[in-house]
Amino acid sequence: MVKKILGFLVLALVLVISACSSDSDSGKKPEKGGENADGAVEIFSWWTGAGEEDGLLALIDLFNELHPDIEVKNAAVAGGAGTNAKAVLATRMQGNDPPSTFQVHGGEELNKSWVAADKMAPLNDLYKENDWMDKFPEALIDLVSNEGNIYSVPVNIHRGNVMFYNMEVFEKHGIEVPTTLDEFFTVAEKLKDAGVTPLALGDKETWEATQIFENLLAAELGTADYIKLFSGEIEFTDSRVVSAAEKFGKILDYVNDDHASRNWQDSAQLVAEGEAAMLNMGDWAKGYFVNDLKLVTNEDFGYFAFPGTDGDFAVITDTFGLPKGVENVEATKQFLTVLGSVEGQDAFNPLKGSIPARIDADPSKYDDYGKDTIEDFKTANLFPSLAHGSAASEGFVTKANQAVNIFVTQRDVDNFIDALQNAAPDM
Repeated sequence: MVKKILGFLVLALVLVISACSSDSDSGKKPEKGGENADGAVEIFSWWTGAGEEDGLLALIDLFNELHPDIEVKNAAVAGGAGTNAKAVLATRMQGNDPPSTFQVHGGEELNKSWVAADKMAPLNDLYKENDWMDKFPEALIDLVSNEGNIYSVPVNIHRGNVMFYNMEVFEKHGIEVPTTLDEFFTVAEKLKDAGVTPLALGDKETWEATQIFENLLAAELGTADYIKLFSGEIEFTDSRVVSAAEKFGKILDYVNDDHASRNWQDSAQLVAEGEAAMLNMGDWAKGYFVNDLKLVTNEDFGYFAFPGTDGDFAVITDTFGLPKGVENVEATKQFLTVLGSVEGQDAFNPLKGSIPARIDADPSKYDDYGKDTIEDFKTANLFPSLAHGSAASEGFVTKANQAVNIFVTQRDVDNFIDALQNAAPDM
């Protein structure tokens, strides 16, 4: 596990070497039709919100254009970052009724949940057929691999340590973008005094609050020690973890009172409407702002790294694989081929708010946020997301979410640290 997680730190270097331009060799393009590719493809995901759904539908449209003979079933299940979808998926996989392909975060969520359970078929041949081995960064391929076999195709890269803000609110109250946690608390107090909610939060699903805490951990520990924390080299009783917990409690003093009844889209609306100033959310929120709320990047809303993590990048990658036991193997491989192509990634990611997983996608297709993020990804210190299943096993993430949920309600730092330390063997 340590080897895989440390792979994140070389990922940026790999991307620096490879120019991300439209002149790059895009590899083998998806072809129309396909021998023995008939049969429906059921695509299972949790992409039902604006932006994420738009990206998925654009990808499906491209697939339908290339393969009009193959029926597509969009089996998306609503529920935040997949809380409900993952429960449905687990039932189906345990009942030997897998979808043709399903969304899964690269890293521990893929490997410990499904590869270790012998539920996934290797895709080494698909990568070879499509000349993908040098089109995805080596460390990213490592993230979706286990013991020499590749088990899924990354469609995107998301950044989890982003703060989005209402530019009009900042301008009206003379707010400068905070780069440190001390500056953030100063800004938050000024906004609170002015009657504006400093930070929007919707933690109807517990992962949203966990995402704030993981960014605080990165800010306090630094990315290298953050990685050591989740590899078991540093204990949760470390003073810097305690400090992150204390600052987490302080941040919660500046969120909206109705956070427990809101999801992340609802909290994003607070920022869009100017009722709240900032939102810490993965950059799928950018897709929601632009596609659903019709806001303009760098006019209506801006963005900056979570205070204390400038130069760092919380990596989240959505991937799709091939479950064992599906009947329409060839049709599913055709979908995975489109998903992994330049055309597929450039159809999906500009709408989703993410950046392409391929290093040879066309940056001209992305807005200012996309271009900035593509560049940041090349040079940033990378760290895996806890909230989204890359840093630790699903068992630990579940317990961490429970501990966060209790802490949000009770604000007991000692109990919070004890719960995390007790859960550490499950990492």
